Amino acid sequence: MQPSSSTVAIVKGERGHDPVFKALDLIDYKKALSGYDKVMIKVNFICEKTWDSGATTDPIVVEALILKLKDLPVKVYVVESDSTMTNADKAFEATGMKEMCLRNGVEWLNLRHLEDKVKLEIPDCETLHDITVPRLVTESAIISAAKLKTHMATTVTLGMKNLFGLLPTKFKAKYHAKGISNVIVDINTVIKPKLVVIDGFVGMEGNGPVDGTPVQMGLIIAGTDVVATDATACRLMGIDHSKVKHLQKAAQKGLGSLDPQVIGEKLEAVAKQFKMAKAFRR
Repeated sequence: MQPSSSTVAIVKGERGHDPVFKALDLIDYKKALSGYDKVMIKVNFICEKTWDSGATTDPIVVEALILKLKDLPVKVYVVESDSTMTNADKAFEATGMKEMCLRNGVEWLNLRHLEDKVKLEIPDCETLHDITVPRLVTESAIISAAKLKTHMATTVTLGMKNLFGLLPTKFKAKYHAKGISNVIVDINTVIKPKLVVIDGFVGMEGNGPVDGTPVQMGLIIAGTDVVATDATACRLMGIDHSKVKHLQKAAQKGLGSLDPQVIGEKLEAVAKQFKMAKAFRR
């Protein structure tokens, strides 16, 4: 059976390239990226902690993506932007991502420092009428290389929330004041990732996205529909996706499916109940 846009792959395995390769092949990654000559792999560097903390994207996941993309006629960038509390360049080095990129000849970009920017109008917006992003973002196929973890403000931080880091402004607290769930939906309305690969080798439960507890899962979750992929990741974490505001709003606006076909591992066989952030314990 050919995978549809709302097909999500779950692959279990030891930390390494192979589970990522298998997940990508299950969802037909080449078709998803066809027509682009540039690809941005958006990682999650909310802090300078390493992958085994459950807080940041594992360099080995990104390396597997890079190796797969070598089959395609594309230029690859690994990207993140500064946040209020984190210098992305320092995190890039501290997490081991810099060494991995150098080894593979791939350019790292801190989006905050790209001067050529464009304004994107957001139709039927929730709270933001427009956003300004580097022009390169709009010219590239985006891969959201997210982390499987809980979040104190948004319940979970997965493929959709990861795109928040495409905004090049360092002081992002102003967006939280506008209602972060609405902001996430607005961003995903105009910037749609072509692939979502969620690093679940080590996830995080409790007070994520930084101060939670690592959870050994040994999973890669991948899809071409960010809503479907995130909803599947929620189920793997034992979290009711109806409690995740940005997922529900995104589905209502037609940005993706909450009920995808799941291939690979049986979801119920690999799911685990994650502890919620204190703000969301019920």
